[in-house]
Amino acid sequence: MTESFEYAALLQLIGERSAAFRSAVAAAPSLEAPVPSCPEWTLFDLVQHLGTGQRWWAAIVAAGPAEAPPAKDAGEVPRELEALLAWYAESNELLLSALRKAGPERQCWAWWRAGVSPANAWGVARRRVHEVLVHTYDAQLAAGAVQPMPADVALDGVAEFLDTCNSTPAAWPHEAATIHYHATEGRSWLLALDGTGAWPAPLTDDAAPASASATGTAEQMLLFVWGRLTLSDLHIEGDKQVFEHLIAWEPEE
Repeated sequence: MTESFEYAALLQLIGERSAAFRSAVAAAPSLEAPVPSCPEWTLFDLVQHLGTGQRWWAAIVAAGPAEAPPAKDAGEVPRELEALLAWYAESNELLLSALRKAGPERQCWAWWRAGVSPANAWGVARRRVHEVLVHTYDAQLAAGAVQPMPADVALDGVAEFLDTCNSTPAAWPHEAATIHYHATEGRSWLLALDGTGAWPAPLTDDAAPASASATGTAEQMLLFVWGRLTLSDLHIEGDKQVFEHLIAWEPEE
């Protein structure tokens, strides 16, 4: 599928969403505040997770084509708020610097390389936009001040999740099915599930009928596929069990 923002726009979004993330962390009552959408995590854990991820993907992009990723940075993460925010800002700039230097076509290791999303710097940039977008929601939830997501970014986030996390050549272990996703902002997608794997695509007029469908705003759809909302938060039609099977599925390739 992979219809998305241009590379420069993705890098700009990483910066913008990371600024929103830092603002949410700074506004929270404590770094020990629980993150309701990430059970057993504190806000400190969330910052550590996202910052370490930015550093790891910076190293992956810088390494270029590889059969395995480099080790994650095991350096100590500061626990005082101002120092932690500075550490995260540095982590984010390391990623952006690596992406700028690489350019969009630079091949690199990626755990999704068997799916639809490309295993290159463009694919990494797109994935990190939505990683930061969703974790900004998590941080805002912990701070008690959730802000609406930009609709165009959330729409791309749904498509990116399908391209990256719901595309695989691993055989679907249930009866073949087709899921339709409808965002109220006017975008729709399908996910075909059969013996050849799971394959997303934009929804067209001649698409196969839906075994099950989900409708919600772009933000609701994104939070659903990322596990922050449940089926009860969307309008579901058809065989609900298809969604339940998809949520539980852990394909082996």
